[in-house]
Formats: sequence, C-alpha cells, structure tokens
Amino acid sequence: MSRFVVTLLLLLGISQVHAQTYFEPAAQDVYTPTGLQKGVRRATDVGLIALPVAALTAVLIQQDWKGLVQGLEVAGAVAASTYLLKGVVRERRPDGSDMHSFPSGHTSFSFASAAFLQRRYGWKFGVPAYAVAAFVGWGRVYSKRHHIWDVVAGGAIGAGFAYIFTTPFAKKHNLAVSPVTDGNNVGIYACMEF
Repeated sequence: MSRFVVTLLLLLGISQVHAQTYFEPAAQDVYTPTGLQKGVRRATDVGLIALPVAALTAVLIQQDWKGLVQGLEVAGAVAASTYLLKGVVRERRPDGSDMHSFPSGHTSFSFASAAFLQRRYGWKFGVPAYAVAAFVGWGRVYSKRHHIWDVVAGGAIGAGFAYIFTTPFAKKHNLAVSPVTDGNNVGIYACMEF
C-alpha cells in the first residue's frame, strides 16, 4: 500500500509542475527534421504504444491480476518521476522545440514495459521487448528529440521502477515448462500452481 501512496503523491506533485511549464511558446530556432527523421520519430511513437499494449495483452492472456496491479504501479511511478523531472530540469530539446528534453518519456515508458515483461514473464518476452525499447531510445536521439543522456536516464528510470515493483510470475506460481518426447513425437510440458 505504501508504494501506491508514494506513486499518488508523485502524481499530485507533477500536476503543479505540468501546469506551470507545458504551456510555453516554442523557440524560434527550431530544427527542421529530414523525411527519414520524421519517419523514425513516428516509428518511436508506435513503439511507445506497442510495448505497453504488449504488456497489457500478456497480463490479460495469463489472467495475471497481480501483474496488472504491478504494471499499473510501474506506469504510475514512471509517469510521475518522468514528468516531474521534465518540469524541474527544463532542458531544451536538440531540435529546439521546447524545454522538456530530460528525461525521455518515450524511452522511460518503453524500458518500463520491456523490463516488466522480462521480469514478470521471462526472457522470451523480454528480448524482443528490449529490442523495441532500444530502437525507441536510438530513434529519439536520431530524430533530434533527445540527447543521449536523456535516453539513458529515461531507460534507467523505466527499467528501475519495473525491477522495483515487479515480481516474477513463474516463481510465484511454480511455473515449469520443458520439452518432452516419446521417441516419435515432440511436445511441450507445462504446469503451474494457482
């Protein structure tokens, strides 16, 4: 319950910072991205949406309600800390568009989703999720939306909160998966406690 209270307090704190800092005019010296940079930027937006959707899909397929609560805790803590830092640090983006570069929100949410999937359901989910998260981080730097340190900080925030709030699903339910064969047929054996 204390994690919920901390997350709620952080969310309340960012509402003040958000209202004060997000309604400012854009700078006059804004960088104009190339067509490829615009495409990569759109692809990072897709990755930002795809990873949390994949995590939610995994939770719903497994009917893992404890995982759902943990995922919501991760999302709340990541949102609160990311937007609080954006409002406090106020670093100009490399493209000059605004003062919300540090840390990268796209990267923090992507790495939070990837770390949640890996921690809760194992590396078979984690490896592709981390690959997408790494692409999102690279794409944010390539498209001039963030500096490299913004992406590194965002990734650390996202993965850090996921590791703090998420417990492995397999360990809690004694999940065991192994290949089986009778000499002619091959299959997969799986068992789990509810």
